[in-house]
Amino acid sequence: MFQLSLQLTPPPDAFASQVQQLAINHLTALSSAALAPSNPLYPLYQYGLGLEVHRYLQAMGGEQGLEVELLLALDALDPSKVLGFALYLPVVGAADACTLLYLAVLPSHRCQGIGRALLGGVIARYPHTEAACAVSVLGWFEAQGWHVLGARGPQVLMNTRHTRTLGNTRLLDVAPIYRTVEVQQIHAYLLKQHGRKAMIEAEKQRDYRLDQLERHAAQQARARLGE
Repeated sequence: MFQLSLQLTPPPDAFASQVQQLAINHLTALSSAALAPSNPLYPLYQYGLGLEVHRYLQAMGGEQGLEVELLLALDALDPSKVLGFALYLPVVGAADACTLLYLAVLPSHRCQGIGRALLGGVIARYPHTEAACAVSVLGWFEAQGWHVLGARGPQVLMNTRHTRTLGNTRLLDVAPIYRTVEVQQIHAYLLKQHGRKAMIEAEKQRDYRLDQLERHAAQQARARLGE
């Protein structure tokens, strides 16, 4: 059993660390980069995603000009344990709309209705919800009654309605994350561990995979839209 907990201000560190770790462990599904664990760059992108989630959590409460909300699924027997989360951004200028950034559930607690409950909790607050999802979970969103609006890079743009919101979603600028000293240090470590040739090949694999995913997302979107 589980219970939902809405967080509108930065969550306690114990919750925040679990949310970050859950996101990091689901990099392939959550990140638009969609790197496979076999790619030597995987730890670098894991760190980047973890830091991105951390900064969104820090921005909760609107101090940084961002609107951020977090919905947690907690273990009913041990409310200190996070079983899943949904991180989303209310849309400025559209009171009934939000953009779902990340949703993840512990592998050990899947198929128990947690993901569906988290999604339902978000939609209960913001009926006009939009998300860019991996093709691998496209069918799951469709089963919840969502509609395909098109492709966005390697992901498919989904919405609870057939139209996009006219409001404005203020996103975190993630580019500086990959220029931090910590990221440079991780890259230097991976370079030393794998060698320059392997790292160059890893970048090629990343780019090739992204090209494949973009084509696949576009194909799936066109098929759904009857184009």
